Amino acid sequence: MATLAIVGAGPGLGAAVARRFGREGFAIALVSRDRAKLDGLAAELADGGVTARGYAADVRDAASLEAALGAAAGDLGPITALQYSPLPARAYLEPVLDLTPELALEALRFSALGLITAARAVLPAMRAAGDGTIILINGGTSVKARAGFSGTSVAFPAESAYGEMLHDALAGEGVRVVQLVIPGSIPKLQVANGVDGVAERIWQLHTSPGEFRTMLIPLEDGRE
Repeated sequence: MATLAIVGAGPGLGAAVARRFGREGFAIALVSRDRAKLDGLAAELADGGVTARGYAADVRDAASLEAALGAAAGDLGPITALQYSPLPARAYLEPVLDLTPELALEALRFSALGLITAARAVLPAMRAAGDGTIILINGGTSVKARAGFSGTSVAFPAESAYGEMLHDALAGEGVRVVQLVIPGSIPKLQVANGVDGVAERIWQLHTSPGEFRTMLIPLEDGRE
């Protein structure tokens, strides 16, 4: 069975993506820090006919993230799609004049280094199979820095750069690496069909090879 791992799984977009991929026969590995919430979400998805299991991990802890993804592959089958979408802490949204080296490093661990860890965990199997997808979900500061969102303005571009390099390096191997930029909170953006509409866009990115970056809406129309 094909497996989608959602790093940063939650009851909003994560659950919607799980349902969308689940309809196509994917098993879903839900990865986040809160095991109780993961178990509840997995049970909710199971009630809807989706095979899902939760795996607790902190993306800032490489060993725990590697262990979670390894366990998911062992339990559910090889991870053929990875969505990296952990929600940044509000602490990362500090004004630039208040940004400390420590906070910048933590934001980088959360976004860029966490993605590197996750990608390195799943890429060997994807490359061996000649098929797979890694999907980055980022906010608008991955494209344009904002002085009031200094942590993500530092970390998201680093994450994006790594993803774009992977996109180019793996283009001839059948492994797709793509990014969906969502410039604001989905409810505030008034996207057609809400999170389900965004989940459909993510499914399309998985199934249709294309450019690295896709904007959900134009950056200037965002609400971030």
